[in-house]
Amino acid sequence: MKTVKTQKKHTARTAAVVAATALALIATGCSSKAGGGDSGGTGADGVRTDKGVTDDTIRIGALTDMTGVYASLGKSVTQAQQLYIDKINADGGICGRKLELTVRDHGYDAGKAIPAYTELQPKVVGFVQFLGSPFVSAVKERIDGQHKVLVLPQAWSADLLGSEYIRVIGATYDVETVNAIEFLLEEGRIAEGDKLGHVYFEGDYGENALKGAQYAAEKAGLTLVEQKIKPTDEDMSAQVAAFKKAGVKAIVISAGPRQAASLVGVSAAGGLNVPIIGNNSAFAPQLLKTQAGPVLQKDYYVAASTLPIGSEEPEPARLAREYAKAYPDDILDNGVAAGWSAASVFGAALKQACDDKDLTREGVVRALTSMEDHDGGFGIRHDFTDPKLPSTRETFILKPDGKTKGGLKVLREAEASKNAQAFSFEE
Repeated sequence: MKTVKTQKKHTARTAAVVAATALALIATGCSSKAGGGDSGGTGADGVRTDKGVTDDTIRIGALTDMTGVYASLGKSVTQAQQLYIDKINADGGICGRKLELTVRDHGYDAGKAIPAYTELQPKVVGFVQFLGSPFVSAVKERIDGQHKVLVLPQAWSADLLGSEYIRVIGATYDVETVNAIEFLLEEGRIAEGDKLGHVYFEGDYGENALKGAQYAAEKAGLTLVEQKIKPTDEDMSAQVAAFKKAGVKAIVISAGPRQAASLVGVSAAGGLNVPIIGNNSAFAPQLLKTQAGPVLQKDYYVAASTLPIGSEEPEPARLAREYAKAYPDDILDNGVAAGWSAASVFGAALKQACDDKDLTREGVVRALTSMEDHDGGFGIRHDFTDPKLPSTRETFILKPDGKTKGGLKVLREAEASKNAQAFSFEE
């Protein structure tokens, strides 16, 4: 998911630049003492604790983007998580302790994200949000090694799999893309021998989705026409021209909302009337109020591992009401659902850790790893027992709809295609 709100032009950072910046900052961070954490021990209630937990408080971290390219998403995710924490505290907290969310805005900038992690890490039991997979990857060695702290990233790259402490909630981009292409095949919108276009961001998001597209195309006998773009590329005219020349029958987009809007609009204007489907990051409800709105509602689709916030199912409907009451001036989007879902996972792990009398970092991680059938009320059950796998391989197919809260309605219920079930995450 991306933001489409008007904002200052942001300088795109490639994975190499992020990594280089991160390494320098990590070297600085590792050379200094990391004070500020709780010494831990066993409380009067018999519960073991360490960093981030006192006799009356459980501190949880959130590293987000409130001012950069993902500002709209970061705001929605963070406010939904604060809403979850307020609800838990109103019900008495967890293990006799109130939850406290400590937020740092990194503006989607490695120069801020890595120091923010370094500063906040000693003070919290874990991170209910870390937005930006390049930044998570940059500190992965420390997370897995000396810190052993639970991190729930707001990112779905398969590159983050394999860590006991960094846990992806939902289908990764590769599997999500496999399910998206399978939907087009099942609907008869594309068939063996056809050409399939794929627009994707350079970097872990787009290139992880590309792996899924290549796998699905090979299985279905499709020819994949690839178009790699940068996050700063917002005019998709060249890509549409290439697809039109190649004669593609459908298009997958693994980019942001702005790129999706341009792709759909330029395709329609140029007479390339083919179905287009995007990953969960390739839509924002603000698009429906732009010139691209009517076209997006015709033949554009979104794959995602959560019910949309506009669903009439009990949990999304309740959350939509409570969020609108708490934040009446803010738009409802799927960042609200994603933020709440992550908070519910973290909360469930804390509750299990409390039952186990172990609110240490390792205790919380063990509690999460024991969760094999978590149901947060958003349409998919999640299994966290294997760190090498995403919590699900299922995705919904959603359709933009200007009459629905949040701008998306369910077109097809969640399922994992045969190819998605067989997809291997091993190199």
